[in-house]
Amino acid sequence: MEMYLGGRLKRKVMQNCVLCGNAPCDEVCPRGIKPGKQLRSLWFDNEIFAAANLPNTGFCVDCPAPCEKACIKSGQVPIKEIVSCMAQEIRPNLDIPMPKDEMALQTDLCGVKLENPFLLASSVVSSTYDMCARAFEAGWAGVVFKTICSFDIHEASPRFSAVRDVNGTIMGFKNVEQLSDHCIPEIMETFRNLKEEYPDKVIVASIMGRNEKEWEELAHLCQENGADAIELNFSCPNMTEEGLGADVGQNPELVERYTAAARRGVSIPLMAKLTPNVAYMSPAAEAAKRGGANGVSAINTIKSIMGVNIHTFVSSPDVKGRSAVGGYSGNAVKPIALRFIAEMGQNPNLTDMHISGIGGIETWQDALEFMLMGASTVQVSTAVMQYGYRIIDDLKSGLNYYLQEKGFASVKEVIGLGLDSVSVTTDVLERDTVVLPKFDRKKCIGCGRCEISCSDGGHQAIHLDEIRRPIFNAKKCVGCHLCTLVCPTDSIRSSGKRIKR
Repeated sequence: MEMYLGGRLKRKVMQNCVLCGNAPCDEVCPRGIKPGKQLRSLWFDNEIFAAANLPNTGFCVDCPAPCEKACIKSGQVPIKEIVSCMAQEIRPNLDIPMPKDEMALQTDLCGVKLENPFLLASSVVSSTYDMCARAFEAGWAGVVFKTICSFDIHEASPRFSAVRDVNGTIMGFKNVEQLSDHCIPEIMETFRNLKEEYPDKVIVASIMGRNEKEWEELAHLCQENGADAIELNFSCPNMTEEGLGADVGQNPELVERYTAAARRGVSIPLMAKLTPNVAYMSPAAEAAKRGGANGVSAINTIKSIMGVNIHTFVSSPDVKGRSAVGGYSGNAVKPIALRFIAEMGQNPNLTDMHISGIGGIETWQDALEFMLMGASTVQVSTAVMQYGYRIIDDLKSGLNYYLQEKGFASVKEVIGLGLDSVSVTTDVLERDTVVLPKFDRKKCIGCGRCEISCSDGGHQAIHLDEIRRPIFNAKKCVGCHLCTLVCPTDSIRSSGKRIKR
């Protein structure tokens, strides 16, 4: 089973698995393998860790596969084949043993110690004592509590909608949710209780004020009740009153003024959470620094309209026949988030600012990409809403294994390593050589997708012969690699060799 060639193919192999909570397949394995957890690790690009914890190869050979019978989609998920493949193809070829501890993941947020770089982002996933406590127990190093304010919040229903791929997996997520609807005294009690029960975990209080006085007072109150740091919400796209949310993040003068107000109220670290609804983020980030911020968090959600019903003509979510522009998140926004993180990571005026990366993080590889672009910590929300706090297992173990495999003693050593490879413009790219594609004809099924795309969207360098084999004309090929992207069986890849043209 060829499932280890890339994330698309891995997820395609197990597309019928619904990633159950308390998976029935885990309860019936005679070897105690917990195949549900193995499949979840595969989904989150962490099959190496999953394979390392399997017994010797061959353990599934004579098994009658009660896991597949117990599966709630009985007969539709090849559990035995998938787990066997991990044991037979990956486990024997592991380069290093699994790390014995997670010391390499230890880091800090503006000087505040963290056991790992993973935090819950300010949202519904971090909005009560019980939720934060369960996240801490699961292994999250800290939480950014849902934004606190001193004005009334009344939410719409429904308030979420999504864009899905062909298999039903959520790619993009829209919300019209606002701030915490819990009163300030209740939240302060939550902070005190969390710090008492989990003194080594980090609480970041997200706040939003309407004027300088509110910013200062809210920040001070949070510090007095146990917050380790403050995140200033200058970016919520769903707060429509003038001078709130994204309106602030688009105005560097207001960013500086409100950051300075919050700084007057506290001595603990300040983080400015910035909006992506701008051309460039650096002006707001530099303004936050002038105001006394120690770091920035980015990105918040992107203003969006989604899913217009062609019969009712109403966008999603539909609230009694009306909708509104809301915030877009999920894995689909990761490229946009990385662009802003790289912009700030390359800004010499922000070299001493902590960057906390947010936007589409689901796997440890997603998180690592943010770190390579300059983020020291990462925050997760939408993926937790889909899959639960349990994803921290694969975030930590996957990143920890990578660090040991590559010889890094600390996660801090990878921060910014990818910045030199990125330019804000394309004029720096070399244009005198091309890299041609390479065809794996054994895997090719003759669908003709490469021919169609190259003909109608490329340079007419591929055609199928009479028995549906792709014939490649290297003289016409310009090395755009469109064919490698559209091939549904990953039968076309880069040759990896540059030639002069």
